[in-house]
Amino acid sequence: MLNQNQTPLIDALKACTTRSHAPFYTPGHKHGAGISPLLTDLIGKDVFRADLTELAELDNLFTPQSVILAAQELAAEAFGAEKTWFLVNGSTCGIEAAILATCRTGEKIILPRNVHSSVISGLILSGAIPIFINPAYNSDLDISYSITPETLKAALAKHPDTKVVLIVYPNYYGVCGNLPALVNLTHQYNIPLIVDEAHGAHFHFHPELPTSALSAGADLTVQSIHKTLGAMTQASMLHIQGQRIDIDRVNKALQLVQSTSPSFILLASLDAARQQMAIHGEKLMFETLELAKEAIDKINKIPSLSVLQIAQNHIKNNGFIDLDKTRLTVNVSQLGLTGFTAEDIINANGVTPEFSSLQNLTFIISLGNTKTDIETLVQTLNNLTQIPHLTNREKICKYKKDTIIAPSMCISPREAFFADSEILPFEKTLERICAEIICPYPPGIPVLMPGELITKSALEYLQEIQKMGGFITGCADETLQTLKVVKG
Repeated sequence: MLNQNQTPLIDALKACTTRSHAPFYTPGHKHGAGISPLLTDLIGKDVFRADLTELAELDNLFTPQSVILAAQELAAEAFGAEKTWFLVNGSTCGIEAAILATCRTGEKIILPRNVHSSVISGLILSGAIPIFINPAYNSDLDISYSITPETLKAALAKHPDTKVVLIVYPNYYGVCGNLPALVNLTHQYNIPLIVDEAHGAHFHFHPELPTSALSAGADLTVQSIHKTLGAMTQASMLHIQGQRIDIDRVNKALQLVQSTSPSFILLASLDAARQQMAIHGEKLMFETLELAKEAIDKINKIPSLSVLQIAQNHIKNNGFIDLDKTRLTVNVSQLGLTGFTAEDIINANGVTPEFSSLQNLTFIISLGNTKTDIETLVQTLNNLTQIPHLTNREKICKYKKDTIIAPSMCISPREAFFADSEILPFEKTLERICAEIICPYPPGIPVLMPGELITKSALEYLQEIQKMGGFITGCADETLQTLKVVKG
């Protein structure tokens, strides 16, 4: 057992910031002396003393031998992994590296259609061929679930030459599928299972939270420590266990997608977040869950609002067998509002959600929230129901468009990305092959991606999202007047 009270990276960084010397190395601001006063007025001067390069005392991220290695070993033990890598380019680079480490050009990967755009980047970089599965979808709630064991079993039987399976767990709404069953099915074919666990870094630290991906037997998982725990934005981890994935290939893949000038402030925040959770994690998660329970109880008493919770009809689907209780998804459709409009209203009144969708507002409750935050949230949502609105109540309530567009991949994402393209008016792109990633953000789940046939349902859905106030990203023309398609 390692001593989880230790913080090797933070200790080394402290020593470097206090050592008296003349700095003739990067970064150019030299311990903050050259930073613009505009920035020091905003965040102070002390942080820049710790903004250091890979000095001998601070180790090297790509070939760690001292303090980074020690910090990663502590993290592996704390999160239940055999080996852990620190990521400074977010979970995005971890997902890309995972795909690069397991798939060569032309090899198949099974994955849900509602993957994050970083997965599409991984497909483009690797040249892997995606075999998409549509996850279960609840049109009444406008919420996607996980892929089910039944759909994965069918895909594996049809594509036994698949090299890897990737799933999202939990999804943006906190919904968790039957991960142990998915792991078991994948391992029956002796292929690895990768988990995009960006929103589940906290699962390992309390029994009332869903089972963590590693505990369920996943081979590799990527976690955004900054999303639900106490690290800084971009600071993430990649964990691995077992022998199905070549560790050397992961190392090499990370060298392709990680910065060669990693921020030691981000790395130190991972060291601190790990120590905090290893020592105090269960207590912090208990307090967080108590705040969430209070919010759920009070919001469910507000007329016309409801919080997503586990119900028997979800479990029967087998795509929704558990839920992250710290993730609140509040359905506002009975108010005659879209989630987008509701977000604008509550944001103007001092409450900012994680994201909105056609029918829902989704909030993350984490170890950084307070009882006052919950009181403000409940009061603001209660006030929302008192506002006289709604000229188009019926249209919003009856809108049941499936957010998951049926995949129709014509060529690989890599082929489409590098193919000659042309820009056409939006209405003339029907039945053409898409050449760009087009997705409402957040959550960053593509409606169209490079290599897919542009369908009528996809175009209608994008127009509806835009009309309702959603924000479309990834495309060159964010107004959606034009789209980029493969030429010819």
